[in-house]
Amino acid sequence: MNSDSILQAMKRNILFLFLLLTCHALYAQDNYEIQVYGAQTVTKGATMVELHSNYTFGGQQYAQDGVLPTHDMLHETIEITHGFNNWFETGCYFFNAIGTDNRTTYVGSHIRPRAMIPESWHWPVGLSLSAEVGYQKPEYSPDDWTLELRPIIDKTWKKFYVSLNPVFDKSLHGLNENKGFDFSPNVKASYNITKITAIGFEYYGAVGKINMPDPYQQQQHQLFLAIDLDFSPDWEFNAGYGLGFTQATDNDIFKVILGYRFLRKQKAAPGK
Repeated sequence: MNSDSILQAMKRNILFLFLLLTCHALYAQDNYEIQVYGAQTVTKGATMVELHSNYTFGGQQYAQDGVLPTHDMLHETIEITHGFNNWFETGCYFFNAIGTDNRTTYVGSHIRPRAMIPESWHWPVGLSLSAEVGYQKPEYSPDDWTLELRPIIDKTWKKFYVSLNPVFDKSLHGLNENKGFDFSPNVKASYNITKITAIGFEYYGAVGKINMPDPYQQQQHQLFLAIDLDFSPDWEFNAGYGLGFTQATDNDIFKVILGYRFLRKQKAAPGK
């Protein structure tokens, strides 16, 4: 078998893996990073620093399973992501909560390596896969150590963009550690109304176990009206307002993501 045949077989196997994960689907992404991710990784040598800010106007008003209420809570998350080559990056998160009644504190941290299908393969869609693992204080999550597997599939058609994140969550330690993976579908669809402005919708869900969904009112379903501004290749801006549709879902959330990309300066060639 020649090298071209081996490469084609690898492409088919990777595509099959992504289809297998998504076909099975078609504990929500929490309120520290409300984002539907695109497949593109950070450029080699660049470091992206983002501030995720959101305020919950209509959250849970009482403690549940030892977790503090989310009503009138401000979340501030710092995300730092570095691109190591043209297809691999690693991100780190630092979660913080700001609220009344002793709810202001550093909450925890996660690390997230992610690899994508190289652009040189010329696939018709963007594909990447991230694995996020980390710790949150038990007062802010019923499961203090968790694992998240996030396949990412996206596509741009002229002015229209769509991204699908069929997320699989697993508790490593805590209330749900003896349970299997939960399924949390995230979807983004947007349309460029100008060269720098795109508007659209972002959906965040959590249905429970893949083979045994929770009763509807125990599931989480949020829909955000969102805007993205692309005023500079070095900056990222996303804002949105979201509503919840079940009793288990936080409601009336305003979020903003602001990011800046730092590029490592290239060394000049000798004699220049």
